[in-house]
Amino acid sequence: MASTHPILADVSAGISELKKNPMSVISQGDGAPVAILNRNEPVFYAVPADAYEELINKLEDVELAAIVRARLDQPEIEVALDDL
Repeated sequence: MASTHPILADVSAGISELKKNPMSVISQGDGAPVAILNRNEPVFYAVPADAYEELINKLEDVELAAIVRARLDQPEIEVALDDL
């Protein structure tokens, strides 16, 4: 039985179309990722640089929030600036 994968983009294109005109495929996404399909299955996502940078920034925010939550109940240590 063949497994199917969800397409997690509003726009998709085949590999042949990507080979013919990659920038046209990217522009079809209008700034959002484009699912690249091989035999109607997503094989990768073409993600514009701005969208990728935004994704990385959000992931960093999630990681920092996890650190904050982990340290939330730790006791506070008072330090005078002159001691630094």
